[in-house]
Amino acid sequence: MVDRTVADVVVERLLAWRVPRAFGYPGEAIAPLVDALDRTGGEPAFIPARHEETASFMATGHAKFTGGIGVCLATQGPSAVQLLNGLYDAKLDSKPVVAIVGEDISGPLGGAHQEIGLSRLFGDVCNQFVRYGRSPEDVGPLLDQAFRTAAATRSPTCVVLPRQLQEALVPALQTYGAGVITATPGEPLARVLPHEADLDAAAQLLSGGQRTAILVGQGGRDAAAEIIEMADRLGAGVATSLLGKPVLDERLPFHTGVLGEVGTPAAAELMGGCDTLLMVGTNDPWTDYFPMPEQARTVQIDIDGRRIGTRYPADVPLVGDAAETLRALLGRMRGRPEQQWRATVESSVDRWREVAAERAAAAADPVNPQLVLQELSARIPGTGAVAVDVGSVLYWYARHLTLPPGVNAQLCGTLGSMGCALPYAVAAKLAAPDQPVIALLGDGAMQLNGLAELITVSHLWQQWRDPRLVVLVLNNRDQNGMGGGREPSSDRTHRRPDVPYAGWARLLGLHGVRVDRPELVGAAWDEALAADRPCVLEAVVDPAVSLAPPEPAFADLRGLYAEGAPARKVREQVEVTANANDLV
Repeated sequence: MVDRTVADVVVERLLAWRVPRAFGYPGEAIAPLVDALDRTGGEPAFIPARHEETASFMATGHAKFTGGIGVCLATQGPSAVQLLNGLYDAKLDSKPVVAIVGEDISGPLGGAHQEIGLSRLFGDVCNQFVRYGRSPEDVGPLLDQAFRTAAATRSPTCVVLPRQLQEALVPALQTYGAGVITATPGEPLARVLPHEADLDAAAQLLSGGQRTAILVGQGGRDAAAEIIEMADRLGAGVATSLLGKPVLDERLPFHTGVLGEVGTPAAAELMGGCDTLLMVGTNDPWTDYFPMPEQARTVQIDIDGRRIGTRYPADVPLVGDAAETLRALLGRMRGRPEQQWRATVESSVDRWREVAAERAAAAADPVNPQLVLQELSARIPGTGAVAVDVGSVLYWYARHLTLPPGVNAQLCGTLGSMGCALPYAVAAKLAAPDQPVIALLGDGAMQLNGLAELITVSHLWQQWRDPRLVVLVLNNRDQNGMGGGREPSSDRTHRRPDVPYAGWARLLGLHGVRVDRPELVGAAWDEALAADRPCVLEAVVDPAVSLAPPEPAFADLRGLYAEGAPARKVREQVEVTANANDLV
């Protein structure tokens, strides 16, 4: 057997863990590994990003869109520092990523060029799993441990490999002795179910509720059918977190939309009036929009027991897989749909949809950003992926883009870090090159790293079977970041420099469309989605359009329900409250 280098062993372990590609920024300290990846002929592939931060976002995006383990590469010093943002995104949104950092340090400890204490740097974001390769024999098992830990904990891990070690030969025959680390590749997925007594208690609590709300997070993926059946069984209304938005068909008459500051009045009303709450795979941080303390009895389902009760007190905690746990609950439920409550929820949903359409149709100078997302809703492909950035675009996505069932949408849900959407979109496109991908950005994110990562798109797109990657840029020239109804400032320190985003795309050999008239927005989407190559759709929008966050948990609705008011009176109050909220 021919001896291999440690870099070759790393490539073998990536293959064993079914990693199709690694994202990174090349440098001398990681060069042997990059060379080994190049020698494979494409699997696993090395995807060079324009910056280490976007490489880590791509790795996290890969984990989010595929359910697999993302891998990013960097070198020591400032290169390693730049990985942190994407790795914290993975940590806080519970996604497995393995960072492999090359180290090329010579000289006395503490005096070498670009030397940074990597154990301390990555210790928090990687939950203290930062391991150094010491000998050729231990690298394979060390990587297996890193991958297994990332998968088991749904979080990032880090392996540091000195350049000299990457170049070292690995003996063809190895002996096992004391202190040798052993591990094997694989991702055994256990079937996790709560205890029978807890399932019985949860079923009894839910069956006794009169006004049930179901809050769905990203942990509800693959459990859509069970959630809908549970909602029908209980006559419940449904709201979602931002990360849970793609889980259910948003056209359902009892789906109130996204909860929270970026969400809908209907979702806030659902929480304001419920007396029973079922939380499915969510760690939604917008607790201001949850029911008031002691208002609702609660069942919470989560695969990670550490998260139960952190946002709202859980009367019955259920640690388990969402779909499996819901199926076990449904077998114990008494059928008792509450028609009065369901009718009230559906009236609230109907009212919100009318209001959303009115807001999108409102005049703006020059284009209403809500209209841009509303027009996309009518045209969005029924398959593929959507990547969403941070900023006002997040509000318009949450409220005005109706996702078809099966379209995967991802965003930086907990960290709220700008600049994730285009790296996410690249990862999604590489994972499914035969599917369309849409990235939703503001001009701030586009200037932060999007202009650079369009170079990556221009380098890769001809390999894709379906060339459609549409990058929407909402160009509002607002340096303050969120728009939100302020009058545009004349102070040039608060005005973002205007950049010809569509023109930049054309310079790179991509397609570019610029729209600044509301009557042409639909046609602009048609052109972008029909292009024979990736396209930047630049929409010049009004920064003064109000974000209009909904009022949290309506006290007057709770009072009406407590008094046992008839459904008609409650529905009337819902409409009054929604109308008042439009004036905020």
